[in-house]
Amino acid sequence: MILQKMKAIMRHKGFKIFSRPFELNIVGLRSKSTIPNRFDDEIHIFYKVSNLNWYYHIFKATTDPGTFWLRQPLQPQGTAILQEGQFLNAYGMGLHRGKYLALVQTGPVAIIRDYNRDAILDFNNGNKTTGYFGINVHRANKTGTTKTIDKNSAGCQVFENADDFSLFLKLCQKHKSLYGNRFTYSLIDFRAVRRQNARYVAAGIGIAGLLGLGILAITQKEKIKNIVEEVGDFFSDIIQTKNNYEPQTDHSSNPSG
Repeated sequence: MILQKMKAIMRHKGFKIFSRPFELNIVGLRSKSTIPNRFDDEIHIFYKVSNLNWYYHIFKATTDPGTFWLRQPLQPQGTAILQEGQFLNAYGMGLHRGKYLALVQTGPVAIIRDYNRDAILDFNNGNKTTGYFGINVHRANKTGTTKTIDKNSAGCQVFENADDFSLFLKLCQKHKSLYGNRFTYSLIDFRAVRRQNARYVAAGIGIAGLLGLGILAITQKEKIKNIVEEVGDFFSDIIQTKNNYEPQTDHSSNPSG
């Protein structure tokens, strides 16, 4: 069920799904929470192992920078926050800051910069930019589980648990041995969906008030309903505590994924 819902969301967003054996789909899920410095997001990894069988892993992570770098950005324009999107072949295995093996940015990605320096995650302001920013996928502390983000992310996608990250690297090594050192990272931002909902509400109320008609308001309401149902159903099954190694069977009529 989780696999099918994830695939449906990705198809809806126009994201590519990889379906060759052990070819990784790496998807970050940015939760609705705006509380900074917490590992309250997830990274989902899934891949096909046979015609019908997939494996699915869920790891706790952060897709946001920590409060240390929000207050003290590395760039005067502000701290980088990765935007929602799919970044095809934008990553490869390499050394994070020259220290240990991770997925490092090798192609352009899109970011916004939080320039308020108030330790509060700000997704509404700042310049949107595409380029090379060192937005890597790595771990927090070398061992164990890290409780707070702090200096561990200046915009990178960071695993909370070191053992989870070690498993992730093993999967990446398998992918690399079969398909080369190119990886795609996708980010689904449910805060963006919530902001979109708010815009639909405002648009529906504003237009209906100006025209004095209910037709346009009903149209906007249907858009809101569809998005809310999509996100609600997805979160009910996706954002929850799961075993990291879970076989999934795909019974869809499209075996290519």
